[in-house]
Amino acid sequence: MSDKPSAASQRRNRRNAVVFAGPTASGKSAGALAAARALGGVVINADSMQVYRELAILTARPDAAAMAAAPHKLYGVIPARESCSAARWREMALAEIDAAQAAGKLPILAGGTGLYIEALAKGLADVPEIPAAVREEARRLVAAEGAAAFHARLARVDPAAASVLRPSDRQRLVRAWEVVTATGKSLAEWQRESPAAADAPALLTFLFLPPRDRLYAACDRRFEAMIAAGAVEEARALLALNLDPDVPAMKAVGVREIAAYLRGEIDHSRMIALGQQATRRYAKRQYTWFRHRLRGEVINEQYSESLDAATFTKIRESGLTL
Repeated sequence: MSDKPSAASQRRNRRNAVVFAGPTASGKSAGALAAARALGGVVINADSMQVYRELAILTARPDAAAMAAAPHKLYGVIPARESCSAARWREMALAEIDAAQAAGKLPILAGGTGLYIEALAKGLADVPEIPAAVREEARRLVAAEGAAAFHARLARVDPAAASVLRPSDRQRLVRAWEVVTATGKSLAEWQRESPAAADAPALLTFLFLPPRDRLYAACDRRFEAMIAAGAVEEARALLALNLDPDVPAMKAVGVREIAAYLRGEIDHSRMIALGQQATRRYAKRQYTWFRHRLRGEVINEQYSESLDAATFTKIRESGLTL
């Protein structure tokens, strides 16, 4: 009888994780929770906004019942005044994956931030240090020109980055401009040329991409549910912190629309309509990113319990479970 470990055993002994990804309102969190309950897993947040402590409702963070049903990690762990970069999240996620595996648990990542999942799988580009003069010039330009003009400036030197970044995403616009200006190569080029990270886990990915009409209808229902659950008061408390408007937490979907309502610029019904529109647009951007950038087991419908049996079978067959 051979003493050589089986392929399944070897897979379990490596750093591995299951991923439930997809746009907002696709049901990925519910799918991850179901898998965690059935297979002895730990759910690890892979959503760039759900890491912020003050944004439980506005980011649809798992509720108390979900948290009690299975262990959840990296939810609400960073104060809104701070920024959680992909590099910072990756370091935390790797630590939680290792902790779960050491405890004999299945690491299950759930989230809609494709950049985080890509960073986990591929590592981060080894971009040289950006000179202080270039950083200062970037901030001067965006302050003088405004976000829309700076976005157009980036499009002239890095059209690929500009095509996937919103004019309001100042932090990433500045980063993309800094890199291409200082190095002569876009951030995407640096990422393509960087070797695969030695510490990257093997990922079994389930990608939920339901029909867009159903997804957008779910987005509308979700925003209404957030408002009913107290999103206005949550946004009021966030705004009362007087944070730098460029910190990521201030860019959470719905904050801008609720802030306008609180200032008396729009009425309640208009706030809901604009919040729903912002949620649908966000889901559209996520959908496009995932469809073109993330490989995995594509599920062309929203999560439902009817999918559990097939999903659990694939996970078991992968050799990731004990």
